[in-house]
This record gives sequence, structure tokens and C-alpha cells, in this order.
Amino acid sequence: MKKEIANPLLFCLTLVFCLFSCTSQKAILDVSEDEKALFDSTEEEPVEIKSDETEYEIIIIEPGFNAWLLSIAKPEGYYSQSFLENRNAIMVITWNQRVLQPNRFNPNLYELQINYDPNIDYGYEVNYKLYNYFIYFQRKYNQRLGPFLPRI
Repeated sequence: MKKEIANPLLFCLTLVFCLFSCTSQKAILDVSEDEKALFDSTEEEPVEIKSDETEYEIIIIEPGFNAWLLSIAKPEGYYSQSFLENRNAIMVITWNQRVLQPNRFNPNLYELQINYDPNIDYGYEVNYKLYNYFIYFQRKYNQRLGPFLPRI
């Protein structure tokens, strides 16, 4: 008798869990009017991401990113370097996978692969600016590069 009751109960609990987990993933980003104005900016000021201690460098030419970085993003020092490294490692993997699938993902958004090795210490500044570019990119183009919402 117990076995007959347990199976339908287990099935119902599993179904409720699946429905809850699927619907909770679809949160809407709260983008302010100031942030939208920066997204629509045509000002192209390249942002160099480099570390004085290392030879690693990334140059981002994305209209509005520099102004967004200076006005909207959390200030340097807000995140720990290990937090930034962990998030960047996840987002770089997703980014690179999308670059390799131009038929599935917009090749105008995902143009070049990023050579990021989580075993290399790129320094705080490189990780900070790369992380914030990923946040900017996700918020501007309504993309998700990981299992978490791109919050500010």
C-alpha cells in the first residue's frame, strides 16, 4: 500500500520542482534610463584592458562601454580578484562556444574568441574590466553568458 502512494507523490513533487525551476530562470533585467542612454551612445572610445605587471592586453571598441564603466559599473575594489576570475572563466567558455556557432548565435555579436586561461594571473585590472565588459554586453544585447543574471 505504501509503495502505491509513494510513486504518485514522488512524481507530483518532481513535476512541481521542474516547473518551479524552469520559471524561476526567466527573470527580467532592470535596466535604468541612464543605462539605456549609454547603450544607445555612439561615442567610440577604446578601452584598453591591460596589466602593468603582465604582458596581457585586450582592447574593447564598443560604443558607450567606457562611459558605462565609469558611471554605472561597481568601482574597482568592489569585487575580489578570485570572484572576477571565477566569473570570467565561466563567461569566456560560453563566449567562445558561441563564436564557434555562427549559425546559431549572431556572428556580429560574437566575432572573436577570447584566449583566457584561468591558471594565469592576469591581475586585478584585466579581470575587473573583462568582467564588466561581459556585464555590459549581456545587459545591452540581452544575452546570458552564464547561469546568473548580469546585475550591477
